[in-house]
Amino acid sequence: MKTIVWFVFVLCALSAAGKVILTNPGQKVTLECGVNTYNDRLVWHWGDEMIHSIPKKGLPLKGSAKFSGRSRVKQETKLEISAVKEEDAGKFICTADGTPHRHILLLVSVRATPSGELQLGSEATLHCQVKGLDQEPSVQWKRPDGSPHSGSLKSVTRSDAGTWKCTFSHDGETYNNDLTIKVQEPAPEAATTSSSQSSNDVLKSTCPGCVTRRASPSPSTDLLGLSWWVWVAVGVGCLVVVLLMVFVIVLCKRIRRKKRKFQTMRNGRQPLKPKTYCQCDCPAAAAKPRQGRRREKPSAPPLKPLLML
Repeated sequence: MKTIVWFVFVLCALSAAGKVILTNPGQKVTLECGVNTYNDRLVWHWGDEMIHSIPKKGLPLKGSAKFSGRSRVKQETKLEISAVKEEDAGKFICTADGTPHRHILLLVSVRATPSGELQLGSEATLHCQVKGLDQEPSVQWKRPDGSPHSGSLKSVTRSDAGTWKCTFSHDGETYNNDLTIKVQEPAPEAATTSSSQSSNDVLKSTCPGCVTRRASPSPSTDLLGLSWWVWVAVGVGCLVVVLLMVFVIVLCKRIRRKKRKFQTMRNGRQPLKPKTYCQCDCPAAAAKPRQGRRREKPSAPPLKPLLML
């Protein structure tokens, strides 16, 4: 009998503790209610605020929780939240037909300062922050080889590259989140500068009276750090541009001259040259009778009347 009572007590404790879900900011997370179906009504709460209330028959209701617009209930009972934010973390309660099922959403943020690839020999700090619990738990970092670490790197080495784990405990369970660190070699220019500075320091220490001279520029460089062939190319380009401009100007003038000449020949008139006529001493021919209407013959005079005897 005691065993049964203890078993029931453990089940109640586990039900009260709920399921812990880990996610990172900006991701999409799905919370399972604990049941696959219900008969009357399903209600999701975030703390004391309602997220969704879905009756078996009727219209669903949307609550006043700040992420209600970014959440939806799918597959009857599961709650999906998109673009999770740090303030979304906390305790969730899924009530199906009056039976509550508790869950905890934890948001774990891991990052390195400075961000991006770490320089070999530089300093870096690893950050791990857990949101969703009443008190932020103590975290611990583990190196890629599994050894514990405080998260503060005084001098980055090649062995620091790999996957680091941020671990923390809650209700006797251990949780972790991964952070990948990449280490790169310093730039060659920086190495050259540091080596030249160190050589100068050594020279000054060994020879205090010596004066270091700057290295003269190589013959391949010229003014403004450009090579000689670059200046030759620039000069040739300028010469070509000038020749093209001269050619265009001459061509334009020639076209204008021809156009003006053609217009003058078109609009102007050529002066008439005096004509020479030959003179002849022959007498002029008689003028032809002027043709016209024929002259009518005069009519006969009227006959005189005969005398009557």
